Amino acid sequence: MPLVEPSPELAELRPAIRRFVEDRLEPLALEIDRSGEIPAAAWALLREQGWLGMLLPAEAGGGGADLGTYCLVMEEVARSHRCFTLLLDATSGLTPLAIHRRGTAAQKEKWLKGLAAGTLRAAFGLTEPEAGSDSAAMRTRAERVEGGWRINGRKHWISGGHAADVVMVMAVTDPAKRARGGIAAFLVERGTPGFEVTRIDTTIGSEAIKLGELTFTDCVVGEDALLGGPGDGFAIAMSSLASGRLGVSAACIGAADRLLAMSVEFARNRSTFGQKLADRQAIQWMLADSAAEIEVARAFLYDTLRKAVAGAELGTATSICKLTCSEMVGRVADRAVQIHGGAGLMRGFPVERFYRDIRHYRVGEGTSEIQRMLIARDLLR
Repeated sequence: MPLVEPSPELAELRPAIRRFVEDRLEPLALEIDRSGEIPAAAWALLREQGWLGMLLPAEAGGGGADLGTYCLVMEEVARSHRCFTLLLDATSGLTPLAIHRRGTAAQKEKWLKGLAAGTLRAAFGLTEPEAGSDSAAMRTRAERVEGGWRINGRKHWISGGHAADVVMVMAVTDPAKRARGGIAAFLVERGTPGFEVTRIDTTIGSEAIKLGELTFTDCVVGEDALLGGPGDGFAIAMSSLASGRLGVSAACIGAADRLLAMSVEFARNRSTFGQKLADRQAIQWMLADSAAEIEVARAFLYDTLRKAVAGAELGTATSICKLTCSEMVGRVADRAVQIHGGAGLMRGFPVERFYRDIRHYRVGEGTSEIQRMLIARDLLR
């Protein structure tokens, strides 16, 4: 168990959460790897535990949990399979939180209960072919028409976009202002005329993780699809991403912890040239470096979470967390593959799958370079 815990109360919850993950979710992780799909049983089990919609209020069907509890669960499920973290994020992450924070009463009533229950799926439509890290450069446009807005443009690499019932789409409403009040957020429903899923992509990670290309061609939505004001979209998107960084950080720590545990077990059992790997100093130092990095990252995340729960202004602490934890898990994964040798490269071994899946964390929800830019900008202000 960790040397540092987020709080005594959450420390008491960890053993039960870990047992559930190991006993109930881990068998599904093997099924996900075999089939390349997330089974309905995964949604059902997470719903049974009350882990879907954890960050949404109880009146919206959510769990009413604080960030500390959410991140503890995120950390533990990440020890099994990254797909489970995506289910938590889909019901408590970018789009659901934005609707909860900025939505009208009608928007909340329409979407939040279904999202919290996992019966509806949401996606976050920000990235475009010419606007990844530089999201303010997006080309998707929204123009006022009678009774609403006409959207034209294309979003790509949208996690879960191919299956989403609602997509929060960011679009330029004032090209002169762009990120300074010229971007809006729209809740676009599946089946809206002019909205199509034009491609489904997969990554180097699990085959079950699918990304959608979403095309909008004279897609007209009503005024009731607008989230916040016509110039609030960029701020809404950035606020959602800032919260999401803490969940990503927790997932990185959970994945790193599992990789270290697998490496320790392998080193204890594997012998070469008549000697256990665990007795070789080169292996011991790799294990020690991984353990030290995990504990340092965990301590900083937990300190940040305590401040967040207390209502403190976090500033760039979320960027520091995301940068530190995503870079850390990459190093831990690389050492784990090295310790496992040939076995670490073989499909069917969890280490190989973890190695591919965790590479996403240094890119998604703000690259390491973007986090460094935000941290440096704050230092030099």
